[in-house]
Amino acid sequence: MYLLKGHKDKILYVGKARNLRNRLRTYFQRSGSLDPRKSRMVDMITTFDFIITENELEALALEANLIKQYKPRFNVILRDDKNYPYLKLTVDEQWPRLEVVRKIQRDGALYFGPYVPSQSMWEILAFIRKNFPIRICKRDLDKPMRPCIQHQMGRCGAPCSGSMDKATYMKLVDEVRLFLGGERKELLKNLEKKMLVLSDDLKFEEAARIRDRIRNIEHAWESQRVVAPELGDIDVIGSYSDGVDSLFDIFFVRNGILIGTKDFFLNDIGMLSQGEILRSFIEMFYVKEIIPPGEILAGDRPESVKELEAWLKEKRGGAVRVRTPRRGKKKELLEMAHENAAQRFSDRKLRGDDEILTALKERLSLPRVPCTIGAFDVSTITGSESVGAFICWAKGEFAKDLYRRMKIQSVSGVDDYAMMGEVITRTMKNLAEKVPDLIIVDGGKGQLEVARQVIESNNIMCTDRNRPMLAAVAKDPDRALTLRGDAVDLEEGSPSSLLLKRIRDEVHRFAVGYHRRLRDKRTFLSPLEKIPGIGKKRRLELLRHFDGIEAIKHATIEQIARIKGFDTTMAQRLLDEIRRLGK
Repeated sequence: MYLLKGHKDKILYVGKARNLRNRLRTYFQRSGSLDPRKSRMVDMITTFDFIITENELEALALEANLIKQYKPRFNVILRDDKNYPYLKLTVDEQWPRLEVVRKIQRDGALYFGPYVPSQSMWEILAFIRKNFPIRICKRDLDKPMRPCIQHQMGRCGAPCSGSMDKATYMKLVDEVRLFLGGERKELLKNLEKKMLVLSDDLKFEEAARIRDRIRNIEHAWESQRVVAPELGDIDVIGSYSDGVDSLFDIFFVRNGILIGTKDFFLNDIGMLSQGEILRSFIEMFYVKEIIPPGEILAGDRPESVKELEAWLKEKRGGAVRVRTPRRGKKKELLEMAHENAAQRFSDRKLRGDDEILTALKERLSLPRVPCTIGAFDVSTITGSESVGAFICWAKGEFAKDLYRRMKIQSVSGVDDYAMMGEVITRTMKNLAEKVPDLIIVDGGKGQLEVARQVIESNNIMCTDRNRPMLAAVAKDPDRALTLRGDAVDLEEGSPSSLLLKRIRDEVHRFAVGYHRRLRDKRTFLSPLEKIPGIGKKRRLELLRHFDGIEAIKHATIEQIARIKGFDTTMAQRLLDEIRRLGK
């Protein structure tokens, strides 16, 4: 495993090789065989580092995690770093429940998903809660307790009350498993059998409820996009490229049902081979908290496919094959994914980003068209918990891997200009080779002048060796301010105005959210710091379980005693001290 580094040890590229000497020689040889992308990278390299691994499988796993962590400029990077939602059925618990999770664990539970986008998952969850009344709470059911409102609404059988039969409850759990697993025939057969038994016992109301549930399930399945039941679980990776940029579109098929799709746009990777791009894409996608299916369909054969399949097998806990089908339903599905990718690629190119950015150049009197836009904002109340934030927009979307936020360190009291100066200075040094073409500050002429001084005094340059352009965006009324002193109206609703306001609102949201989190944490923790025996670890445990001091005041000794690090004696002392301090 090797890491090529640039200025200030910034990682430019992560790769792996059996023979490191030979691999590095290919980068630094004097022949003109390097493509423009690699030549550009070599010009920026100042040093390199390496890590020795036991085998190629270990190297592949380490490579994927390092790329995810450092996001090197010359590796294939997925802008979307989210983990996708799954429905988790906790069959390992005495009274199983259904919950939404984004982290997969080998804990004996059943996981269904991923659901992308998540809207379909919430619809399924709502349907299950209405038709299969199993619990959704995380309560400890060792002792009977009073049922909550979910039971009163008919959405939970209330096993917490101690009145529900365990066998009856587990049949409900099994029905949920069959429903989520797409086992249509078995589920309907079991429900119809139950309905007939109830009818024979003259329990007509209960039989009618089962009949209605059957109808609801049949209707729900009719609305699902069934591809082919015999396909089982597969991921289908469609792709399209214009020689410079590429787009991948994944179909998630579970139990023959298409449960979601997700597309990823990758820019400036045209110099890489299709096999290298596909391998890198699969690595970066499945390094997330996601369970690979037993089969992945793709239009090309990825590089190092055997090592890739071995790595995926380890993540799944079972065999995974990456195949290119030649005939049948799978080939049709792959072609559909390719067509979908081509259409999404065309839609993205036709969205008019180039026209909007060109209009922005004219309206703000910029020397060139910006491809990337960064924005700064600060948030404070009377100088308390002052923070700064930076966000970046590129290629039609927010590049969240470039977001930065920080606590103000060098400014005391309320001085918006000095705080803005600190945030810009620290962020620009951190971004290194990823300085955006256009920098926006949330504020007026004073903030804009501070930004200009920071950029010029630190000789900050963009990747194209030009100095970043500057503008400010102010409110009431919405307007943009230029270094020439012009004020540009942003109230008229043009696409370029909407883009600037959207970027300003995003950085404001990011800054305010961080400020509120720090302020709420300080407000919550400060009274607890005065209580003997409540150290940092116990305060953090309380923070995980309660929203504030008032919530603790109204908690019972038993509730607090169940928290890690507490017992009944410590819980009683905590409540006594909080009530004493509140007097």
